[in-house]
This record gives sequence, structure tokens and C-alpha cells, in this order.
Amino acid sequence: MKLQSSLPYLLGLGLAASALPQGLTERLGNVASRATVPTIWVAGDSTTAPDGGHNGTEGWGQYLQYSFGTNARVNNSAYAGRSARSFAREGRFDRIAQAIQPGDWVVIEFGINDAGTLTNGSTSSTGDKGRPPCPGVGDETCTVTFNNVTETVYTFPHYIKTAASKFLDLGASGIIISEQLPTNVWESGTYTFKQSRFAYYDMLSVLELGGPSAHVYFVQHGSYAAQAQKLLGKDVVDKEYPMDHTHTAPFLADVHSQAFVLGLKCGTSPLAGLVVNATARIEMERGSCLPANATLPI
Repeated sequence: MKLQSSLPYLLGLGLAASALPQGLTERLGNVASRATVPTIWVAGDSTTAPDGGHNGTEGWGQYLQYSFGTNARVNNSAYAGRSARSFAREGRFDRIAQAIQPGDWVVIEFGINDAGTLTNGSTSSTGDKGRPPCPGVGDETCTVTFNNVTETVYTFPHYIKTAASKFLDLGASGIIISEQLPTNVWESGTYTFKQSRFAYYDMLSVLELGGPSAHVYFVQHGSYAAQAQKLLGKDVVDKEYPMDHTHTAPFLADVHSQAFVLGLKCGTSPLAGLVVNATARIEMERGSCLPANATLPI
């Protein structure tokens, strides 16, 4: 705080940067840069994470920086194998909260690992692996033993809303709650896509947090990614799932990143204003803005 407030005073004395100690000059520069360039924190699973699901795959979050240039920094904190529940239990939301600064943004995308039935007595490698939430959309709780420890398990919306609320309380400019990616939409031989129930949970969470008027937005990432896969065609898409029908090769991960940005640009979030890609340019390759009415909190 003292360092920030002393900068105008030093400049007022006419001190050139070269007259200041090198270490102080660098710190002042970092303060000025940090004050004007927000960080976009990304929370998610292997479809988003660095190195994806391994074996040559990659997560879309690794390509998001290209769409923001020098307007924002992207910190991809997604981690393979995690659900909203396990991300919370392991303190990964808390780590973002400890590092977040006023003016930052947070993108939250889960769903791929969140399905399934709670299994008592599970471990990190057996049973449900500690991933599924308690059934429901409200304040329901379930009690299970996980890794030989009693755990209170909450609903999917609870985990999302709790994290988002914490980030907003810490001064985040806004929260993007993002629809999970689809698996290979051409796997059956013909194009097939249907939103998962977690897309509904995402929208419900956004609305219950207050929606755009409260700086919380929904991005139809999965729907835009499905549209992009449809345009690419079966032959291209099939080759971009080298491991299974979930984890993408780098090219398709980049496409999914562009699909997220298109969804962002087609919404009302101020974060879209920091994107360096022109909407028209993305639409030429990844498809147009999807139909939306006033009830969709984008």
C-alpha cells in the first residue's frame, strides 16, 4: 500500500525512473502493471487443464491467453480428474481465493467428472473416487466416508455458488460459470449433442447468484464447442480424440478455447471487451452466436 501511494509523490518530485534503485523501479512497474491488467483464473478438470488427460492431450484453458493478448493474464488452475466437489475438498478454490486480486475474473467449468452415485467407503482410486455431489440443487447434504474420513457432501450448485460468492466478496470483477464440454459429438457416426444436466445446474447457479446484474454470467461453452465440432466434421474431430471420447489433442483444445471466447463475445459480460479476437473472425470458423432470449443469463 505504501509503495503504491508513494509513486505519484516520487513522480511529482521529478525523479526519473533511472534515478531510482533498480529493484524499486521493477517493483513500481509491477504494481502499475498489476493494477491495470487483470488475471483470469480458470477452475476446471482435465478438459481444461494443462496437459489435459495426458498422453498427448491438452486442455482448452491452455489456449485462452491467445484471445486476451496483453489485456489480461490467464492462470489455468484446472486440474485433471477433479469435480466441483473434489476441487473444493482439496482446497483448490481456496488457493485461487488466496491469490485473487480486486479486478480479476474467475471462470468455473465442471461437469465431466461430476456424474455418478455417491458410494460410501470410496477412496481416491476406488468407488466413486470422491467426485459425485449430493443429489439435489439446493441445501441438501449427504454424509459419506471417503479415504477413511467422514465427509459432508453438498450439491453441485452449492459448490459452484460457494466458490463464486467467495471470489466476488474478495473483489473479483465477475464470475463466468461455463457449461461443460461435450464428448466427441461424432462418436455414434452421426452428429449428436445434448446438454447435460450440469448445464441446467450452471444456469440455476448463475440465476441464484443474481445473474449479470450481480456480475455473474453463463457461457454456453459446451453448446458452442458442439457447434464447432459439427462444422469441422467427423473425420477431423475423430482424429482429435486420440485417447478416448473426452480428452482432446491440441488442435481441438484450441478450437474449444475459441468456442468459449465466441460464447463470451455473444453474451453481455464486460470480460468480452478484453478479447482481442473479433467476433466476426471467430464466427467464420467456429459458427455464429447461438439463439438466446432475455431469460438466459449470458
